[in-house]
Amino acid sequence: MVQIKEFRIVMPMSLEEFHVAHMYIVMKMSQQHTTGDEGIEVVESRSFEDNVLGKGRYTNKIYRLQSKVPSWLTAFAPADALIIKEEAWNAFPKCKSVMKCPYFTRFQLTLETVHRPDRGQSENVHGLSEEQLAVREVEYIDIASSEGNYWSYLVGNNDVDFSEFKSERTSRGPLLEGWQDRCNPVMTAYKLVTIDAPYWGFGSRLEQALIAGEKALFLASHRNCFSWIDEWYGMTVQQICELEQRTHYALNEG
Repeated sequence: MVQIKEFRIVMPMSLEEFHVAHMYIVMKMSQQHTTGDEGIEVVESRSFEDNVLGKGRYTNKIYRLQSKVPSWLTAFAPADALIIKEEAWNAFPKCKSVMKCPYFTRFQLTLETVHRPDRGQSENVHGLSEEQLAVREVEYIDIASSEGNYWSYLVGNNDVDFSEFKSERTSRGPLLEGWQDRCNPVMTAYKLVTIDAPYWGFGSRLEQALIAGEKALFLASHRNCFSWIDEWYGMTVQQICELEQRTHYALNEG
């Protein structure tokens, strides 16, 4: 059965700021998670334009994550099965990525993101049908939370206490209870995860594990967006693009 889950993540920054922040965080986290034979290989990166998303950046990546395979999955597949191929179309404020696993040919994970200047109260920003809405689950992720699970350890757990954190350059923070209703500027990332792993015996467990993994990644990356604000604040999209090019070469040559 196809799993559809929407995560909503409120952020204490403007859309324009988040655009820069997210590009910076993706680049930095890619560097942190690429070592030796494991990590992220950028196969292709180019501009694109279509009628749905508009103009943006297309990337084709390969994730080699052998050591991060859950132990129960090794009963069904070898450790090198967790090689993921991702195609992504980033046309901020809309983004889409499709992940496939060559070992599990019928597996597919689709992530569709819409960013809006609101507090997470917009309904059906992805334009789902009535049938899809009937099975969709919605969950809010609070970046002030530091809850962890198996995946949190693997993606890198940010241990900054946002109840005491304050940005030196913007004076934003700390994030105390109910901060989402008070912060200004504010925006929300609406992330729709659709997973289909039609495999008898472990497909459902694989879907649930990957949804938990996506949640951990969303929490970690968006916590990083805010806790690293003094690193990226004031930078432009063009400056980040230039840094990305250097990172692209460094990852592929390393």
